[in-house]
Amino acid sequence: MKNRLLPLWLLFLVFAWSCSSDKITEKAQEPISHRPAPQFNADSAYAFIQQQVDFGPRVPNTPSHQKTKEWMIGKLEGYGMTVQKQEFQAKTYDNLTLNLTNIIASYKSEASKRILLAAHWDTRRIADKDTERIDEPIDGANDGGSGVGVLLEIARILASDTLQPNVGIDFIFFDGEDDGEPENAPTRNSSQVWWCLGSQHWSKNPHKPGYQAYYGILVDLVGAKGARFYKEGYSMKNAKNIVNKVWNYAAELGYSDFFVMREAPEIIDDHVFVNRDAKIPMIDIIEFSPDFGFGRYHHTHMDNMEIIDRRTLRAVGQTVLFTVYQEE
Repeated sequence: MKNRLLPLWLLFLVFAWSCSSDKITEKAQEPISHRPAPQFNADSAYAFIQQQVDFGPRVPNTPSHQKTKEWMIGKLEGYGMTVQKQEFQAKTYDNLTLNLTNIIASYKSEASKRILLAAHWDTRRIADKDTERIDEPIDGANDGGSGVGVLLEIARILASDTLQPNVGIDFIFFDGEDDGEPENAPTRNSSQVWWCLGSQHWSKNPHKPGYQAYYGILVDLVGAKGARFYKEGYSMKNAKNIVNKVWNYAAELGYSDFFVMREAPEIIDDHVFVNRDAKIPMIDIIEFSPDFGFGRYHHTHMDNMEIIDRRTLRAVGQTVLFTVYQEE
């Protein structure tokens, strides 16, 4: 009798395990459900970049810089954002005093869970990587202009689309990011970081005491033709899960040609100080190749509207917009 009962008992266990296994497999194969997000308008982002370039180089202490600031604030206020100006002064590597303004715009100010989106809005006052007109400022269509264009378009969408995210969003446009010393400057090896003056100031003096965000995304050099975005080193060190989430979303959206599943070296950019001093995990979407470094236009007069590509703007803008809309 025992010889007969034992196989039946084993058969029952196998049957039960098989049913359970089928359920697990069935569950794992369910499609991932995402919240819908509006469509990013690359033409609109392109127009925002063109307008910045038309003002002229946005070098601090110049009329072009002032006109751009007034225009940006007007746009953000027109989109119903709560806008704050964080005005301050900072010294440069060559002992100039810059009058700088970080522009902070908030959407859903009452929401406790917040996402931080950032870019820098100033441009470089020298073309130190060029072979001519080295002492003249650059247009900065991509370096500064593209990030601002992408974020202004996201702000416009939030103001106009019926589909809204579930979280609050803070836009910070950092000033004085691109005034660091040339590579051959005697201060190059000093402990003082002359780049990212706006984010250094804000990270130690946030616009709201005790300000916190769930995470942040910095966009810089995000509009050039043929741009490729790698997983930047500091981003992977401080916010690896956010990097992987954004890059995976990009792949799902069909932008894997732009967002490459490969790591790149660490880069000093505004996110470094947001991570270090504000203690907010922030990643950097930036064109920097582990093999070739920055694009050949970088800090030259080639950084003009001719290198801006709507396809690149769409890939970055739609990915950031989609990411924000997935938050609960």
